[in-house]
Amino acid sequence: MPLGIEDYGLIGDCETAALVGCDGSIDWLCWPAFSSDACFAAILGTQGNGRWLIAPCETITAFSRRYWDNTLILETRFETASGTVALIDFMPPRGKASDVVRLVRGVSGRVKMRMELVIRFGFGADIPWVKRSVRRCLRSADRT
Repeated sequence: MPLGIEDYGLIGDCETAALVGCDGSIDWLCWPAFSSDACFAAILGTQGNGRWLIAPCETITAFSRRYWDNTLILETRFETASGTVALIDFMPPRGKASDVVRLVRGVSGRVKMRMELVIRFGFGADIPWVKRSVRRCLRSADRT
């Protein structure tokens, strides 16, 4: 079910901005400028129109959000049965390029997270050519 506009927080770098849903998904971002086509446009249709989701794998029992004092740094806190995690989103002042920074910080317990990145251009109409590469991630214990 789509989110209402009141369920989004705004982050930006004064040259573009993103809308971050209370579910941990960036559903709107025109990049690299306000006048550019959107590369995340799920707010206009479905997640197939592009989004960047970072959220707990398990059921969220409660959430809260806040902006850090006098900033556009947005913190979304998710509570689950196994713990609490904070998702911190911001766009630092622009240097040579525009950046989106997303940090996940464990607050209590252990929370398994998931990430979904669906990039679309032309407001969700153009699907980029991508190829999945399967690589085995080694744990520290496996590297010996």
